[in-house]
Amino acid sequence: MKHTSSIKQNHVFRRLYSKGKSAVSPCLAVYCRKNRGGENRLGLTVGSKVGKAVVRNRVRRRIREAYRIHEHMLALGYDIVVVARVRAAFAPYREIERSLLRSLDRLGILKKERP
Repeated sequence: MKHTSSIKQNHVFRRLYSKGKSAVSPCLAVYCRKNRGGENRLGLTVGSKVGKAVVRNRVRRRIREAYRIHEHMLALGYDIVVVARVRAAFAPYREIERSLLRSLDRLGILKKERP
């Protein structure tokens, strides 16, 4: 991912949960907030309710890939946390991708296409 680094600190996750904007879909919940840097930071959360380790890692890989493919369409300078919900474990990749894009669009992070 060219313009994205990872969020690993717990206090950043908590700040996004409490002060960030959110958008929810059946598969995912997305939280975002502007940061001071010139790049995006991505954090992924997949809880144990989603499934065992193999299932959680599969969901994590699918979300990361959907983000990577559409990274060029995103505005820069945001902290983004994606929380997988239980339904993401059974959803095909296209549904996860659609949910992510729809949530990011609702939050105003997707760049508008120029005609």
